[in-house]
Order: sequence, then C-alpha cells, then structure tokens
Amino acid sequence: MTRQITYDAAYDACAPDDFAAMIEVDRYGARSTAFDKIISATHDHFWDPLDTKYIDFSEPFDYENEMILPEDMVPELQLPSFQNLSEKDRVRFVNETARWMLSAILHGEAGALGLSASLCHILRDPGAQEYAANQTREEARHVTAFAAYVKARWGTPLPCGETLKNLLVDIVNAPEVYKKVVGMQMLVEGLAMGAFAALYTNAKDPLLVRLTQLVMTDEAFHHKFGKIWADRTVPNLSEEEQHIIEDWAAECFQTLLFNLVNPEQKKVIYADFGLDWQQVQAEMLEAFTDDDRRERMKNGTDIFRVLIKTLLKAGIITDRTKPFYSTYVDMDELKSEGDHMVGDDIAEEGIKYLQTINFGTNKDALKQVSAAE
Repeated sequence: MTRQITYDAAYDACAPDDFAAMIEVDRYGARSTAFDKIISATHDHFWDPLDTKYIDFSEPFDYENEMILPEDMVPELQLPSFQNLSEKDRVRFVNETARWMLSAILHGEAGALGLSASLCHILRDPGAQEYAANQTREEARHVTAFAAYVKARWGTPLPCGETLKNLLVDIVNAPEVYKKVVGMQMLVEGLAMGAFAALYTNAKDPLLVRLTQLVMTDEAFHHKFGKIWADRTVPNLSEEEQHIIEDWAAECFQTLLFNLVNPEQKKVIYADFGLDWQQVQAEMLEAFTDDDRRERMKNGTDIFRVLIKTLLKAGIITDRTKPFYSTYVDMDELKSEGDHMVGDDIAEEGIKYLQTINFGTNKDALKQVSAAE
C-alpha cells in the first residue's frame, strides 16, 4: 500500500488512475495560494530555445583543438592510465567527458519533464497542479535545449548511466508525493543547480555558458516548489515519518555520491581510448580518498555540497543523520551560510537579461518571490 505523507492540502494527491477525483466539484474552489508567486513569475523568465534572440545553437566551437571544460574538472587525467595520451586525445577525452556530462543532464531533464507531468495527474490542489503544468513546460524546453546543444557539438547523446537511470525511474514512477518532491525537486534539482553553476563558472564554450544560465533561471523556481513543501511538511512529521524521509534521502545521496561519476558509469567512453574501465576504477580508488572528497566539497559549486545544503535547509538532515554527511562537509559551516543557494545570483542576472529581451526592463524576480514566501 502507498504511504502518502501529507500535512498540507496543497500537496494532497490521488492515485494516478483516479481521474474521477480530479473532477469533483469541490476541488475547483479549494485552490491554495502557496504557488501563485512562482506561477506568476514564469513570465519573467520565459525563453525559447528555438529562437536565436535567446540562444543560437549554430555558434561554432573548435571541438578538435579546444577543451569545452578545464582539465581540473576531469580527474581521470591525473591517473597513470592517461599519461600516455597524446595532447589531441587529451582534448578529445575532455570533450567526450563533457558529452557524457551533458548527456546525463539531458536524461535528467527528461526525467524532470516526466515527473512534472506525473504530478499533474495526482495533485488535487488546482494551484499545485498549475505549478506542475508550468514546470512541465519549462522542463520540456530544457530537453529541447540540451538536445540541441548535444546535437550541435556531438550529433548524438550517450546512454544514461545505470545509477542515474535507476534513480530517475524510481522517482518518476513513485506513487508517493514525498519521493517525487524530495527526489526530483531537491535531490536531482540540487545536483543540477550545482552542476549548472560549475559549468557556468568554468566551461570554455560560450554557448554552454549561456545555455546553463538560461536553464538556471527556471531551475531556481523549481527548487522553491520543493522548499515550500519542506516548510509546510517537515515540521509536522512524526518521528517515524521523519525517519522514512531522511533515510530515503540519505540512501539516495550515498548511491549518487559513490556511483554517479565512477568509471563504471563512464565505461562507454574509455574503450574508445584503448582504456579498461576496471583499471581506471582501480586507479581512481587508490588516487582519490574520502579526504579528497572532503577537499573537493569545500568548493561552493561542488554538486554534492549543494545537495547536502539543499537537504539540510529543508530539515531533511537532523542530528540523527548529520554524522553521515559530516564525513564529507563541515555541517556547522554549511548551516551558517544561510538560505542563499549557489546559482541564485547567476539565475537573477539571467532573469534580468530575459526581461530586457521580453519586456525592455527588469526586476529582482527571485528576490520578490523569496520575500513573499
């Protein structure tokens, strides 16, 4: 039997095949105002990936000779197996790694699209349903945009890694609202915001920098949907329910931390360079320890640091599970950083740019929504 954990009517749900519940007369007038601000703000960050006034995917890049990412974002290059690669192959490996990363992001956006659409089938509150419909539209343009970028640079994407694939399937197919919200709006969106911030800050392809900022203008609002859920739900959880949610989140985090970017997930790349993924994995395990992970997670744009902060600020990390995450980050330092999330400033600048294109003016859209929460 499905265990729904619902404390706010805005997140009340029915079974996906119970459309009769969606046309009950009383439902239409029971609209929450919780999401009105982020629904209205969608106009402030509208963009069309098929319109060159927003982004032009025909922009050239010297893929053969220039690295899309800096070398320090590709840790394998430090391993013994990679020392005999020619300079040309090092460039190609970095760019194939970028292809793998952008393919994973494309698959994640497809998952977000499917999940948002699935929320439209089960959220009974008309305001929550409208928000989910808006997010579905925005995730659809992300799929279009990342597919266009991958096509422009490589032609086709790489397959989805098993770890990400299994998580996306689990979340999208989950009947429980809490798994959909925590899984997608916090775990996957948290990873995405960290990844986009890192790409925006470090990528050497101007087209990719522009694309990540445009996507972040949407993602910053998607994260707020999860935060509203957390603010209205987590303080009311029973001890048993708190344990269910934080244990599931910790399990997902651990799976992602140790499997999302390991060589087995990327083995589709290595064979093309005459490398054995198992040898690469053995060298990675010897070269990079928990101390290296801790050092890497001091970086504000590290995807796992962003993810831990997202869960902490949502109240999904308590004293009970805090020691698990403390292995990797200074939790007191993270708590002292406040609610400001990595990428918020990048998204705000992107929104101002979009408002100038769309309306000839701009305003602090994200700040206004945050103040209204």
